[in-house]
Amino acid sequence: MSVVKVRPRRQVTIPKDIFTELRLEEGDFMEAKAEDQKIVLVPKKLVTKTGVVPLKKEEQNTLKRAQAKIERIKRDMVHSKGLSEEELAVAVKVGIIDNDQAWWWTEEWQKGEREAQKEINKDNFLGQFSTVEQFKTAIESS
Repeated sequence: MSVVKVRPRRQVTIPKDIFTELRLEEGDFMEAKAEDQKIVLVPKKLVTKTGVVPLKKEEQNTLKRAQAKIERIKRDMVHSKGLSEEELAVAVKVGIIDNDQAWWWTEEWQKGEREAQKEINKDNFLGQFSTVEQFKTAIESS
C-alpha cells in the first residue's frame, strides 16, 4: 500500500504503480466519493458529445428498424436480414454505422455472410492457414 500526502489546494499524487496498473493518462477524469471513511477514486472515460441529428418521424421509425436489425445480426447472423438502403442511410446519418462500413450491413453482403456462416457451422470449410502456401495446397487438393 502506498502512502500519499495531501498537498496545497487538496492535491494528491497517484503512485506510479497504481497509475500504470489502471492505464491512466495525464488529463484523465476520476470520480471521487467518500465510502466508509475512505476516499475512492474511480477512473472515468468521457466521450465527446456530438450534435443531435434531427430526424423526421418516418426516419425515427426507420432508425428503430435499423437498430433492431443490427442487434439481430450481431446475435444471430444466420437468421438475420441486412439493412435496406433507407435504413442504412439513417443509421449512417446518426452515426451508428460508419459510412465506410455501410456495405457490410447491406442485404446483399449479409446474404453472403449467412451462407459462409452456415458452411462454418457445418464444419464445411478448409480451415485456418499459417501461410499462403498452405492455403494454395488446400485449394488445389479440394
